[in-house]
Amino acid sequence: MPMIDVYATEGTFPDVKKLAQDLATAVMTIEQVPPIAMFRKNTAAFVHTLPADSISNVDGDSDYVRVQVLTNAGALDREKQLAVVAELTRIVAEAGGDAQRTWVLLTEAPEGGWGLWGHAHTNAELVAAARAELAKG
Repeated sequence: MPMIDVYATEGTFPDVKKLAQDLATAVMTIEQVPPIAMFRKNTAAFVHTLPADSISNVDGDSDYVRVQVLTNAGALDREKQLAVVAELTRIVAEAGGDAQRTWVLLTEAPEGGWGLWGHAHTNAELVAAARAELAKG
């Protein structure tokens, strides 16, 4: 149930809602979780648009895109990490960014640090909640 944050200058993406949905769908697909409501409703992307003068590298360039993907601990093995970075970079570039200026950062919440439904879940609790939803049909 990743949370995805995208930071880019205003006007980088003509359709931010489509970008957010495409990124969330891609990560959920790569994670290979079942398409149950628990995952579909809690895998989301947030696109933050910033003024051009709020981003800069050492040379003064401001046309970067930063994508931060937060997952629960252990959700992405090495193969999935590589796939997420490649696919999100592709999606961002297609949506209006430049693949050469897209940074994708993968971060894991610590065990017990995934807050959902007002509770800080462990991975075991998340798995149990998913299994309970699957059992309901």
